[in-house]
Amino acid sequence: MKKTLITFVMCTLVCTGALAQNKYDNHYYLTIDEVPNSIRILPPPPEENSARFAYDKAMYEYGKSIRETARGKTAILDADTSTDGLCKVFSEAFGMELSKAHTPEIYLLISHMKEDAGDLATRHAKQHYMRTRPYDRFNENSSIPGVQKGFSKNGSYPSGHTATGWALALVLAEINPDRQDEILSRGLEMGRSRVISGFHYQSDIDAATIVAAGVVARLHADKDFTRQLKKAKREFKRLSR
Repeated sequence: MKKTLITFVMCTLVCTGALAQNKYDNHYYLTIDEVPNSIRILPPPPEENSARFAYDKAMYEYGKSIRETARGKTAILDADTSTDGLCKVFSEAFGMELSKAHTPEIYLLISHMKEDAGDLATRHAKQHYMRTRPYDRFNENSSIPGVQKGFSKNGSYPSGHTATGWALALVLAEINPDRQDEILSRGLEMGRSRVISGFHYQSDIDAATIVAAGVVARLHADKDFTRQLKKAKREFKRLSR
């Protein structure tokens, strides 16, 4: 079962960029100059002789200890940040199937905003600090070893997956406030999954939630985003009747 999950995620990570070009493809509402600068708003990652790094290491060891559990399998699935993958992550918490067919306006919103947080807003700090990922630091495999080499070229701090998940959780909770607790909890779990799978330290996760919150605030000043958000809210209201 674990090998099947790993193969599925690997294929998704490789193939996502080769999807047919259409209006649902990855898009950015903001530019690199418009997103909050992660170097300016975040402290440096913990130094290895610090108490904060000791906590990072303890959380890494705990995550490693539960990789063979059901929670560990969820962590593997949470690595899929394609639009379809993110819809699967949040559908249960949202209380409604999120998909291109059922919720096209919400789907479009997710597709167009996910990398504003996951890529753009984390890029400055990732490139500046180039923090070594846990599996490289401790010379161990993650729970998705087939994609480790590619991620090693991308700094660990802050976590792009977590920034994507938390930004989406904040926006989806705005669309469906009656399910805000479930949605926000699921968004936090997506970040924890990155520690469990061995791709990030807890401090990478914590930093990413700060960045993501800043991106969502900035997105609300963007006309294209707010226009699509209104469409998504209308769609949800219609489907909820």
